[in-house]
Formats: sequence, C-alpha cells, structure tokens
Amino acid sequence: MKLRGHNTRMLGKLLVVAGGMFAFGYALVPLYNAICEATGINVLAKSELNLPGAARLPANTQVDTSRTITVEFDANARGPWSFRPAVSSLKVHPGELATVMYEFQNTQDRRMAAQAIPSYAPQQAMAHFNKLQCFCFNQYTLDPGEKKQWPVVFVIDPQLAKDVNTITLSYTFFEVGGRTPPAPS
Repeated sequence: MKLRGHNTRMLGKLLVVAGGMFAFGYALVPLYNAICEATGINVLAKSELNLPGAARLPANTQVDTSRTITVEFDANARGPWSFRPAVSSLKVHPGELATVMYEFQNTQDRRMAAQAIPSYAPQQAMAHFNKLQCFCFNQYTLDPGEKKQWPVVFVIDPQLAKDVNTITLSYTFFEVGGRTPPAPS
C-alpha cells in the first residue's frame, strides 16, 4: 500500500508539471508580444502597419555607393514547367533595396504544387544576402497552363567582404508532394 501511495503522489506531481508546461506554451505568444511592445523591440513591424503614433523609419542611409556588386540570377526546374528570372543579372550597392521578378508556368496538363530552394555562390555571401520577400518561403499550386510572376526583394549587407564582387543566387524549383488533386468544381 505504501508503494501505491508514492506512485499516486508521483503521478499527481507529473500531471502538475505537464499542465504547467502546457500553460506556459499556450501563454508564450501573448507574453512575447507584451514584452516586445513594452521594450519597443518590434519597432519595424509597427512602422509597416501605418498605425497612428507609429514612428516612420528614416530613409536608408546605409547604402555603400562606393561599391557595386553584380548579382546573377539562375533558375533550375526539376520537372516539365517553365521557370526563369526576368533578368539574368543586376548591379546593386550594398545596403540598397533591390527587386527581381521570377516567372513560373505550369506546362503540364494537371495541377501541381511546387516550391523553390535557394543556393548562393560564393558560400560566404549567404550570411549577407538578406531576402525580405521571396517566393521560396512558400509552396504554390499552379493550374494547367497557369503563369505567375513572383518577386524576390533583397538587400546585401554592407558587411560583405570587400573582395566579393559577384553573387550568384540560384533557385531549384521542384514539385512538392507528387500529384495534386484537381480543384473542386
């Protein structure tokens, strides 16, 4: 009987710990938002919302006009569809906001879901190539023959090594999850 009492108390303690962990996980997002709001950490997101009282950020003064970096764009498709950048290269200054469009077309006779995975050359450029908007963050479904264009918005960090003059951004576009069922009528 003594052992059963110990087991019952241990079970009770474990249930309290598990309940506490669940409550902490559930409260983590509101707690994080409250801390960010109180400390002003999430200032960038507030200024993008155009809320009354939200501070507007000053124009970017961190552009290094003494350097020009050539960014080359490459597109590889793993499947029967068309995928290409609108331009093959772009000259940008470090710290300057730049945008390039990529075009996708489903040349198959069925719907498909696909995603792109980026790679960089030279490898050291990866840490300094900051994408603010990219189609590679999501999966997309394309109907037969459907054509879409999506942007890549990026900034190259001025801290990039001075000897890097060219960066190649390459995307491999591949189908996700095999065949996608047809859209409901």
